[in-house]
Amino acid sequence: MANTRRMATALKAANLALLVLYPVAWAAPLMRAGFLPLFGLDEISVLSGLQALWRSDIFLALVVTVFALFAPWLKTLGLALIQFGILDRRALGAVSLLGKLAMADIFLIAVYITLAKGIGVGRIETAWGLYLFTGCILASLLISLAESRNRTRLG
Repeated sequence: MANTRRMATALKAANLALLVLYPVAWAAPLMRAGFLPLFGLDEISVLSGLQALWRSDIFLALVVTVFALFAPWLKTLGLALIQFGILDRRALGAVSLLGKLAMADIFLIAVYITLAKGIGVGRIETAWGLYLFTGCILASLLISLAESRNRTRLG
């Protein structure tokens, strides 16, 4: 029983850390891109990519904003509310759905990088922010799974 309570405390701490790490990941460089190999590379983050999208395609910007910003952060916040007993456990299904929407964003970024590399006109290099953002999404998924298992043990 003590191990289960320690696990619950560790899950709460990890989940709360994600509330800070997500904004860092949004501002961190996801990739460096350049039109031709001779020129320098521009760093692209979630936030800079969204700024460019809002200027060119409002609908796509709205969709990406929901998947990249709102879904993961609201999922993490919802899970924290469940962990601290503020939100009923029955909301865990909706919270899990938000996590799945956030994972779709990582897939889209990977597809865009693959397509851009395949065209061969420019140069794209992945940056540390892509790994941080992906790690946050995966950590959130693992925390949710562990939380649901830990809660069934606590009763």
